[in-house]
Amino acid sequence: MKKLNTFLLASTCIAGVYAMPAMAQDQIADTQAEQAEADSNEDAVIVVTGSRITRPNAAAASPITSVTSDSIRAQAAVNIEEVLNRIPSIAPDSQQNYQDSDGRQRIKLRNLGFERTLILVDGKRLGTMNGLDANMIPTSLISRVDVLTGGASAVYGSDAVAGVVNFIMDNDFEGIQANANYNFYAHQNKPGLVSQVASGYGFNQPDHGLAVDGGRVDLSLTAGKKLFDDRFHISAYVDYRQANLVPYSARETSGCQLVEGAKDGPLSCSISTYTRTGYVSPRSGPNNGNVYVNNPNGTRTFVPYSTALAANPYDGYSFQRKSERWNAGGFASFEISDAAEIYSSAMWFRDKSANVYPARVYSSTAYSDGPYQVSCANPYMSAAQATTICGAAAGSTTFVPIELRYRFTGVPDLEDRYLNQGTRITGGVRGAFAQGWSYDIGGVYARNKMTMSWAQPTYARVNNALNVVSNNGVISCANDVANGCLPFDPFSANSSVNNSALYNYLIQDTYGNSTTTNTLYNGIATVQGDLGTYGIKSPWAEEGVAIAFGAEYREDQLRSHADALWRENVSDDADRYLSQHVWEGNVEIQAPIAQDKPFADLLQVNGAFRLSKYSSNPDTFSTWKAEAVWAPIPDITFRGSINRAQRAPTLVEAFQGSNTSYGRITTAYNDICAPTITGTVIGPNGQPINTYGAPVASRAACAATGLSDALYGSATLLCPTDVGCTYRAGGFTVDPETAYTKTFGVVLKPRFLPGLVISADRFLIDLNQSIGYNDYAYFSRGCAETGEEFFCSMFVRNANGTLSSTPTSNPTTGFIRQGTTNYYKTKSHGWDFQAQYALPLGGAGRVDFDFSGSLTTLAGAQDASFLAERNCVGYYGGAGCGQFIAKWTHNLRGTWTTADQFFSASLNWRHLGPLTRTSNSGEESLGASPDSVRTTFYRIDAYDYFDLALNFRIQKGFSFRVAANNILDKTPPVMPNSYDIGLSRANTISARYDSLGRQIAVGTTINF
Repeated sequence: MKKLNTFLLASTCIAGVYAMPAMAQDQIADTQAEQAEADSNEDAVIVVTGSRITRPNAAAASPITSVTSDSIRAQAAVNIEEVLNRIPSIAPDSQQNYQDSDGRQRIKLRNLGFERTLILVDGKRLGTMNGLDANMIPTSLISRVDVLTGGASAVYGSDAVAGVVNFIMDNDFEGIQANANYNFYAHQNKPGLVSQVASGYGFNQPDHGLAVDGGRVDLSLTAGKKLFDDRFHISAYVDYRQANLVPYSARETSGCQLVEGAKDGPLSCSISTYTRTGYVSPRSGPNNGNVYVNNPNGTRTFVPYSTALAANPYDGYSFQRKSERWNAGGFASFEISDAAEIYSSAMWFRDKSANVYPARVYSSTAYSDGPYQVSCANPYMSAAQATTICGAAAGSTTFVPIELRYRFTGVPDLEDRYLNQGTRITGGVRGAFAQGWSYDIGGVYARNKMTMSWAQPTYARVNNALNVVSNNGVISCANDVANGCLPFDPFSANSSVNNSALYNYLIQDTYGNSTTTNTLYNGIATVQGDLGTYGIKSPWAEEGVAIAFGAEYREDQLRSHADALWRENVSDDADRYLSQHVWEGNVEIQAPIAQDKPFADLLQVNGAFRLSKYSSNPDTFSTWKAEAVWAPIPDITFRGSINRAQRAPTLVEAFQGSNTSYGRITTAYNDICAPTITGTVIGPNGQPINTYGAPVASRAACAATGLSDALYGSATLLCPTDVGCTYRAGGFTVDPETAYTKTFGVVLKPRFLPGLVISADRFLIDLNQSIGYNDYAYFSRGCAETGEEFFCSMFVRNANGTLSSTPTSNPTTGFIRQGTTNYYKTKSHGWDFQAQYALPLGGAGRVDFDFSGSLTTLAGAQDASFLAERNCVGYYGGAGCGQFIAKWTHNLRGTWTTADQFFSASLNWRHLGPLTRTSNSGEESLGASPDSVRTTFYRIDAYDYFDLALNFRIQKGFSFRVAANNILDKTPPVMPNSYDIGLSRANTISARYDSLGRQIAVGTTINF
């Protein structure tokens, strides 16, 4: 038993790679206490993420990385994304920083997308895959976060293709605890490349020197109590978080959006025609199409528009979004007897955030109603302006079309508002029965509601505000006065300073709303037993076979609704109600083969099997895993696993696949079986006549599309020149995608060097039948080049072989298909390394070292059998390489703690490997060619960040901490055209690099 527990701690607790400095010695002491208790208590239970079997010898056969609560405090993390972004196996993300985000945080393991990472709280699902927000989990209540990389679908169900992130909550808290954290940025703005380019446009730049901004506060209060001889436990928490806006204009790296118009070409700034001097273009008369701006000197005259008079469209955008979040919840359990314990938990959150945009009168091209209309007698126009706009009609009451754009001054920014609200309730009963058996029957109800509120000036109200008259020198609206119409003057520079009343009228004083609600109903039942009590065990093992049976039901629902304003101004999407449910059953087994034997200190095999039946698919599919652990001696343990994981389509993916719509292919597409047009000749009557070449596809491929041989190469197959061919989107049953995940590793714990634990694991994730969207061009090329049924069956021809039909008639033939379906392969291969070393210093205390690193050797895809496999490791910028995956990343933390535990200091080193642009990769599969090689902006060097955390334990119930992340204030890399490169924003990669500079944090924990 002792050896089993020792290995368990080595293989799981090694991953406490970011142990909190002040708590490091206590944590080790607690671990030793747990070990001693486990050694003396045969019934001790240690739960390992990745298994439904809870027993001391549940040794982890797959690598698990854990982040402790003390580490979270050391990082001064306010949001979950900040906790996880430093783990090498997790693709960095920062939804709280993206201007165009909805604020919800998802998690992406191995760069395989959030749809393939399952998020659990205490072993149960957080919510629906489409609606969850990991930031609803309060950081102050987390006991630890376990990250299991590799397939876990056989244990937890679909979605766990890339792995599982399991948040273990502190639901056994007793007493009262208050946590307070405040952090802010202290960045030294210095002149740089962006400010040099922006200065040529006259754009305002941040003051050089120290910028202190971005304040964030995180306050939490937790209380817990045990009653009735500790059989009843209840605890509750409330958490408040708030973050201040940091605009792009606050950093020298984002003073404008850099644009590089051509490879290695000159740099410029993105500019906007929405200026405070206005933008005016007549759409009739002698100056039709000419573009003017109001004279900046304030006179009512026009000057020709030039880029020198343009505005910075991004100066008000959010580098850190303004947000406010409340979390509240609680945990309760009551042990009736050993046979029955009732448990429950509840989590609630409400998060408000916004993306800001300059207050503007939009171009009429943003609407479908045509140009604005202005009276040639508009009293705001001077005589010269009226002549420019109206020509001979100047001064008359004639209305003429006009294009206007205008940016307001002194008016609050327009906001895209996001309100995310959610509730998660769990409950159940668990206990022991018979001899060696236990059960857990429970469920999850989770509901996440997101309301988007967007607004823009309405077309009708802009026209109303333009239609003005003068009554004895008082200018007022001619129409819509009852609704508060105010006159709009677009014919003078800065004419609408501080005119919030006008802008409120233009946007109707309200916002259009679109609401999406995702709901999860999840019931789970597990029964597990130790068959060793019945003598079912290996003759060479001390412990018997453990087995678990499970049954599960899940239903996902999605409802969406939009109000009239949203439909009028944003999108006319129909209301939707989507639903999908699944029945699952699984079995899991752990079988120790040998223990405490020569060359077999531990030999154990594990396995699991699951059957799933989704309502969206007619077939039943299965997943399984097989694992083995072998420790020839206590110092060395080998482990390996293979998982067949399958992911069913999400509710939205299933809908996208099945929902049918039709349209015209308006590009220069031609049927691959029609003749190619090689040119034209002049006929005898002077008319042009096409000349033809051979079709793109072979006869065999065309036969596979259902075309008769007699029509091969016939000109009758050519798409009509006036309307083109037809496509049908959707109508697919999207099948589960399948991943084979293999991990092989070794754990070293040498007796000659006490306190040292090292692990190295190889991971191989091969995903087949990936779910994704492919258009008609993908299937056309695939059929032409391979002749395979998967591609060629997408051609549904009319009786005459053509691919043209009337889309509005919902045709059954005469189209090529496209849409969300299954296609080819995605891969992720590499190595994970972890190490932990505790060095006692006697009276000087101790030093603890924690290390976690990841070497990625393959991260890419092969989108079709006829396309090359691309490997994006170490590359960025194109060919599907948008995740910024460095070959090597690591974290190394060293912590010194005094012997009396009064003080500790911790220094963390974060390393991000270099990245090269795909154009300079030398790989044709990544789009590299001699003509694409760049001499500028083709490489991002390796980055190293250093974080310092200091903790003072004033007394047992009170500690104070201060931390500095990116203590050297390293400036992030700068790249032009950042919005065209993956999740890059503000000329850099916000999630991967510390884009806002040095972060200072102070915090305290008080226990009452």
